[in-house]
Amino acid sequence: MHKIIRLLTSEIVFWMAWIIIPLLVEIIPAFFGGLLLIVKRLRYKKEKELTYFPEITLIIPVYNSADTLRSCMDSVANSSYPVERISLMLVDNGSKDNSFEIYQKYQSEHPEMNAKWFHAKQGKSKALNMALFNSDGKYIIHIDSDGKLHPEAIMNMVKRFEANEDIHCMTGAILTTPELIDQEKNLGMRIVKKLELLEYAQAFLAGRNYEAELNSIFTLSGAFSAFRKSTILKTQLYNTETVCEDTHVTFQIRYLLKKKIDICENSIFFVEPIESINKLYVQRQRWQRGELEVLHMFPKEKRKGKKASGLVSNVLIFDHTFAFPRMLWYFALVFLCFVGYPAKYLIFSSVAIYALYVLSALMYYLNVCMFLHWDKELLRYYRRKVLYVFGLPAFNFVVY
Repeated sequence: MHKIIRLLTSEIVFWMAWIIIPLLVEIIPAFFGGLLLIVKRLRYKKEKELTYFPEITLIIPVYNSADTLRSCMDSVANSSYPVERISLMLVDNGSKDNSFEIYQKYQSEHPEMNAKWFHAKQGKSKALNMALFNSDGKYIIHIDSDGKLHPEAIMNMVKRFEANEDIHCMTGAILTTPELIDQEKNLGMRIVKKLELLEYAQAFLAGRNYEAELNSIFTLSGAFSAFRKSTILKTQLYNTETVCEDTHVTFQIRYLLKKKIDICENSIFFVEPIESINKLYVQRQRWQRGELEVLHMFPKEKRKGKKASGLVSNVLIFDHTFAFPRMLWYFALVFLCFVGYPAKYLIFSSVAIYALYVLSALMYYLNVCMFLHWDKELLRYYRRKVLYVFGLPAFNFVVY
């Protein structure tokens, strides 16, 4: 027994465990994920241009959105998709600012837009449900009012639907707005916002793309998602008992309707970068709380025996934070200090583990560059952020 204990505490076992776990959990999946993403890119490269433009309904929930509503509606008007085929529905959830006056003025300036305003003072979920019941067209897309669509976002989303009848709903790719990042005057917050951009890009254009190939996307982004109308109306719609109504509807489509969920990687929606560290904390706390609420609403018998722990680790690895293996070693570092490991082991091993996470982040960075090839300007902007890859593991550490 004494020999076994000594073996388990030996330097070899220590270093093997420290290095092997990130290799198995992150580096190797990143490599094979890259191969899967290459296959996906080649598969969707064959999509044809549309010869017919289906009618769609675009839903925008509104709540005190006076500062951003005009730019959001501008992004719809400037879309490459024919505006006469878009039915725009703005659903107000009890705004106390002048959002409605901005809508009225915009409507008078753009009579070509088929825009309607609905009042709903019952929360975002019920507002979305009311819009769904009043929607027209073949596809339903909803976006947040505090962001803006890439000009090709709607067109690429509809093309993906039309070319793949087995896809019933999709999330778009969410990125923070480059112009707003560069306008930040505080150097520290500007660095945080650039790291946030890399995190979003890797979560959607690498993580969720990889999940999509396994049909295991955890959440259809509430900021930008699209559905076949025939599919979304068969669900129980948006649930009012969770702060993650987007995750709940995702689970309904996968586990109750058993339909395929995908991501349209070239449909981009730009959101505002985080304003402060406090708001970043509140945002991530809300996400994690909502995900756990939805897991509780869908016990394993509803998921055909899939363990909740597997889903949790999956979302932590690939969704938003890439945090699961780091979480393990945060606790391990504290434990090793108490069992008497020399400080030099902990310092050197921490440097080694950080280098591995940088390697993983670099691989995902290259994957993202591959998926941004269709927008040369956005690709150039993202490429110039390569040095921030070295700070991304630290950013994830602080965020988690």
